[in-house]
This record gives sequence, C-alpha cells and structure tokens, in this order.
Amino acid sequence: MRLIITAALIIVADQLSKHFVTSLMQAGESIALIENFLHLTFVRNPGAAFGMLPYQTIFFVVITVVVVLFIVYFYRLLSTDHRLLRFSLALLLGGAIGNLIDRLRTGYVVDFIDFKIWPPVFNVADSAIVIGIGLFLIAYWRDDTFKRSKEMS
Repeated sequence: MRLIITAALIIVADQLSKHFVTSLMQAGESIALIENFLHLTFVRNPGAAFGMLPYQTIFFVVITVVVVLFIVYFYRLLSTDHRLLRFSLALLLGGAIGNLIDRLRTGYVVDFIDFKIWPPVFNVADSAIVIGIGLFLIAYWRDDTFKRSKEMS
C-alpha cells in the first residue's frame, strides 16, 4: 500500500506542476525565481535525459512499462524490513509513471526546473527518479542481506 501511496503522491505532484507550467507559460519561456540560479523554463523534451534519442516515444513507453513491471515485482519480493529500498522503488515508480503519462498524452515530457548552473531542465518525476536511484544504491550497499548473498556465490 505504501508503494501505491508514495508513487501516487509523486505522480500528482508531477502532473500538477506540469499542468501549472503549461497553463501559465509558453514553450521556451523562462521566469527567473532566483536570478542566474533557478528559473522556471518550459521545455518540451521529446527524448530522454539531456534530450537524448528524441522522438523515440514508442521505445520509451515500452522501456518504461518494463521498468514499472520490474519495480512492482521486485517491491513485492522485499520484506518490510527493507524500508529504504522499498521507498526508493516507490519514488522510481512514481517518477516513471509521471513521465510515462506525458509521453502517452503528448509524445514529449514537460520539463521546467532550470538550475542555470547545471545544463539540463528537468521536472518532479525526474527528481523522484534521481533521488530514488540514489536511495536504492545506498540501501543496496548498506543491506546485509545482499552482502551475504554476494559472499555465498
């Protein structure tokens, strides 16, 4: 149940923020929140991170569906003792579905968080994915269960 709640919160935050941006801004428009540091910049991204593989919507949809199925499967295998690992998977699931909704609806992902000191413009779903990956790696490295199974092989 926590998987669904956490993922749903990410999806809602992602979709509401994207709706806000697309309703109030034109594509390419940028609004400085903190001059030369943080801007809202409306970008239509037809590709992956950094705009790689543009207009490969079917490819990204298929990959995302496979990833979503894997996350749900792996989450169900974990005991409740793996809290951080389970939370990281919920973030990944919410982020993946948030961007999947965009791809299915429009063929591109709406990006808008623009730190001027770092090139890519991203969104809430992207943030959840990056944080989820980071937490997954931390949880994996800290977890004795995975260390023991690695030593046994």
